[in-house]
Amino acid sequence: PILASVFFFLTSAYAQGNSAGIVNFTTCITESKYGQQEQEAFDDVRNKITAIMTDLEGQLTEIATKLQDPEFVDSLSPEAEQEMKSRFQSMNEELGRYQSQYYQVMNQANMKLIQLMSSYVAQASESIEKKQKLSVVLNKEACFYYEAKQDITAAVISEMDKNFENDAKAQKATAATDKPSEKA
Repeated sequence: PILASVFFFLTSAYAQGNSAGIVNFTTCITESKYGQQEQEAFDDVRNKITAIMTDLEGQLTEIATKLQDPEFVDSLSPEAEQEMKSRFQSMNEELGRYQSQYYQVMNQANMKLIQLMSSYVAQASESIEKKQKLSVVLNKEACFYYEAKQDITAAVISEMDKNFENDAKAQKATAATDKPSEKA
């Protein structure tokens, strides 16, 4: 039903002489200032969780190496050996929890990135659509073929970057008015 609707819309728009604009969503993410900012935030979250897991894996490897060394194990009291095995098991379970959380957090962060970028691309696309008097703006992924002249990705990225700069100025102005007076 969706493809039929898009097909009907495109054929009727073509018949009226209107045109479609095509946007490469992936390029908008990788090349726009919004996309780069969101990608940095995504990478920061990933790096923090990865660092914690890497540290935990290192500790686990160290304990496993000690537990596999017969001379080291023989030098331990039975209580100390049991304590080390328990610590290994609890750390292994903790690592499993971190790995599970990692995938959940990364999935949520990715969904947030996609939703946020979709809204930025939609806003910029609407502006370009009005300027260029287009009938429709489509994601490149929805098209099997389009003429290169229909690609408005660069214009959309330019509009997104302009919006980014405007948002940055507005945030800076808001931050300046929210600061308590230092003279008081």
